[in-house]
Amino acid sequence: MKWIAFAVLVLVLAALAYIRLAPSDVARWHVLPDRISNQTLEGGAMRRVAGDLTALDAIIRAAPRTSVLAGSVAQGMITYVTRSRVFGFPDYTTVRQVEDGLEIYGRLRFGASDLGVNAARIDGWLEALRQAG
Repeated sequence: MKWIAFAVLVLVLAALAYIRLAPSDVARWHVLPDRISNQTLEGGAMRRVAGDLTALDAIIRAAPRTSVLAGSVAQGMITYVTRSRVFGFPDYTTVRQVEDGLEIYGRLRFGASDLGVNAARIDGWLEALRQAG
């Protein structure tokens, strides 16, 4: 019985290590769907709003556990990785400057539902952007 418990523990630790250390494929995550609309999805969220990428970029870079995966303000599109506090689950948020504002797409990498975390995070960033403007 001890060996089974040990094997389960090793498997759990290996899965957690994979979640934390798995590389992010830029070609897969630094993209946006053809159409962005304001909607909350089971595994993420989309927003289309007025705003400036430079200002939002500063807000997002200041967010805890968030880093840039690819892109830049100069390129007009940036993808960020934000990791959950305890287990380090990565969520990807891509922001693109368009003529009339910003297109934002946040989504999870692992699992089927993010329990509204991406929508709440994006809406928080957008509220900070509104307050700064």
